[in-house]
Amino acid sequence: MIVGIGIDLVDVPRFETKLSTIGERVFTTAELQARPESLAGYWAAKEAVIKAIGNPEGFNFQEVEVVKDEHGKPHIQVAGKTKQLAEAMGISKWHLSISHDGQMAIAMVIAEN
Repeated sequence: MIVGIGIDLVDVPRFETKLSTIGERVFTTAELQARPESLAGYWAAKEAVIKAIGNPEGFNFQEVEVVKDEHGKPHIQVAGKTKQLAEAMGISKWHLSISHDGQMAIAMVIAEN
């Protein structure tokens, strides 16, 4: 059963101007190895997670990490308070899709139990 759905759209050039001030606060060390346009997609994914679970108090962006499998498919991993909240909501599986077109990045997240 679907518990929540979130979607977010990011203007990549505008995001890149903010990256130097938010980078280490928002992204994990592993995520920061990605190109700026990929980080824009990761940002959209993190924002989509917030929308899927209802903007919880004390949300920490670094507790939501975008990881890729051996085929390059992105997945969501949650940790800390975000993981506890997801478990309390009955969320056991995350679905993530990220896309880029021109100067835009978009991510959609589905939280499922």
